[in-house]
Amino acid sequence: MDTAYKGTNKLITGIVFGVITFWLFAQSMVNIVPAVQSDLGVSLGTINVAISLTALFSGMFIVVAGGLADRIGRKKITYVGLILSVLGSLLLVLANGSILLIIGRVLQGLSAAAIMPATIALMKEYFEGADRQRALSYWSIGSWGGSGICSFFGGAVATSLGWKWIFIFSIIFAILAMWLIKDTPESKAESTGTFNFDFGGLGIFIVTMLALNILITQGASFGWTSPITIGLAVVTVVGIIFFIKYEAKRKNALIDFKMFKSRPYTGATISNFLLNAVAGTLIVANTYVQVGRGFSSFQSGMLSLGYLVAVLAMIRVGEKIMQRTGARKPMVWGTILTLIGVGVMGLTFLPDLMYTITVFVGFILFGIGLGMYATPSTDTAVSYAPENKIGEASGVYKMASSLGNAFGVAISATVYSTITVFSSVEVAATSGIIVNVIFAVLSLISIIMLVPHSTGDIGDSPTPASSSRPAKA
Repeated sequence: MDTAYKGTNKLITGIVFGVITFWLFAQSMVNIVPAVQSDLGVSLGTINVAISLTALFSGMFIVVAGGLADRIGRKKITYVGLILSVLGSLLLVLANGSILLIIGRVLQGLSAAAIMPATIALMKEYFEGADRQRALSYWSIGSWGGSGICSFFGGAVATSLGWKWIFIFSIIFAILAMWLIKDTPESKAESTGTFNFDFGGLGIFIVTMLALNILITQGASFGWTSPITIGLAVVTVVGIIFFIKYEAKRKNALIDFKMFKSRPYTGATISNFLLNAVAGTLIVANTYVQVGRGFSSFQSGMLSLGYLVAVLAMIRVGEKIMQRTGARKPMVWGTILTLIGVGVMGLTFLPDLMYTITVFVGFILFGIGLGMYATPSTDTAVSYAPENKIGEASGVYKMASSLGNAFGVAISATVYSTITVFSSVEVAATSGIIVNVIFAVLSLISIIMLVPHSTGDIGDSPTPASSSRPAKA
């Protein structure tokens, strides 16, 4: 590896193009369901399965891909992800029924699992200090921005050109990404001895994650006290316990739990899980303004437009604050603003105009808070992770995002729908919002307890993981 190589804007652009193949293009499927259903002649249930499979396979394999990136090369795994993205998108373009649709969505999920941790690890490897924080900010803009505008983008493309053009554009961007990063030297962790892949750990992990994902996404449909749901909960709990014990005995473990001995990394990962769980606010607030206040789906979408703008505007601001004060303050401030923004949406006793204004402002505060939090949190996670496990650590960190989001949405929707059975929609909405306020409070506590004070660049702070850095492979 060329140790003199320094990351460039070309590399950043290539990585961002790779990231948006999932966050912008693959995510657009959520918003083009009627067009896909009509064109392919498949059932709504099939479409919903196809949509959920992408997130499921991404969540199950992101840690695996991150670990493989450390071992066999972060650039190689990024390329694997981009090739899978091209293949997955191509199958969707060629689809004329459910088979290619399903396979294409699975490949897109595996693509995201490979691209996300490997690209974060590349940024950690080839950028230092303020340059790395800037690079991670653009990574976050690709992620948050892509997911934020995918509904507008997908709808516009599907209406004007046809839905398959979304995935033609995805192929183009993936190919451009491969071209832009082609001159980047390979990066992988220093290793000794023969690498034996942990197939046993992978099997336990997949079963556990599959049970957890089905529990989170389908628990309300099955009924939270049904035998199936209880069985899934038991499999999940037993699987987690068995997985931790099994991995502790493995030399080449799928997940090295020693990473969590780093308090800052643990704080960043836990707070990331909890703050992503606050996404449950979106489903509660949007449902309530339509059911309780008579808004159309378009009007409810416009209410949250300020959220998208605020997130994108504040990501670079959070980076600049971190460079002046360290990561802890923007993480704390961002979480507090998120907490306030979410909390005011629970004021359902307000009259129509006042509540509409309050929710609009609440969404803006929500976006400001998340935008301010994003880069400092990611930088803390990669800065305090072991040098030879950046890909794996990034995979765990991003898996926390996905699981937090799914967990928050499921719990919030369940609280809302359950309370509407015996009380008003106003009480149900307030209760659902309170759940998300609790998530934000717990996130704040985890930051205060685990992320250290810093007056300088946290990326250059000496830590157990980085103070005795091994030679790079």
